Amino acid sequence: MSDLIAYHLEDGIATLTLSNGKVNAISPDVITAFNAALDQAELDRAVVIITGQPGILSGGYDLKVMTASPEQAIELVRQGSTLARRMLAHPFPVVIACTGHAVAKGAFLLLSVDYRIGVEGPFSIGLNEVQIGMTMHHAGIELARDRLRKSAFHRSVINGEMFNPLTAVDAGFLDKVVKPEELQAAALEVARQLKKINMKAHRNTKLKVRKALLETLDKAIEEDQLHPL
Repeated sequence: MSDLIAYHLEDGIATLTLSNGKVNAISPDVITAFNAALDQAELDRAVVIITGQPGILSGGYDLKVMTASPEQAIELVRQGSTLARRMLAHPFPVVIACTGHAVAKGAFLLLSVDYRIGVEGPFSIGLNEVQIGMTMHHAGIELARDRLRKSAFHRSVINGEMFNPLTAVDAGFLDKVVKPEELQAAALEVARQLKKINMKAHRNTKLKVRKALLETLDKAIEEDQLHPL
């Protein structure tokens, strides 16, 4: 489908593989490719697995875009927040097979799906925005507030604390951790189990459970446009 997001459909499971340089940066083109892949997965009525390259899911937003101008940075964050909202409301289950590091927007991807599997290893997972001098955007705060454990929320968002894969489970970024060589099989096993549920019930229940979060995100995305800092 794209050089940035490879799309592979097999047995009702669509695997989306992010490939954009050494850190799998999230750029406007990557977000466009993500949306196109999700469009196709919806047409295919497929359970989705999102994954990255060995050692990294994503290091976050493309810094070239984020530092080019305030306007470009604000627009990229808007696009990214809108993608997160879409993933939270996707009508079919979405799984992430996190291949390693997941930082900033890479960690927000983990907070935007239904099931997250990570791998053992010396990997960093978390929201490092304040470490690099970026004030957290409203949508990011609200997403983290909803999806992270209360004990980890302030440490993550305000202090920029990073987690290893095992502590990321307790924080709420991941649901389980496996050995790297087991990741693909583990993700497929989860996806196959999710294929067995009733998709109409899944969609309707997901929208009920996340109704308040989705409404909050809509307001936060608007707030980020009006008052980005």
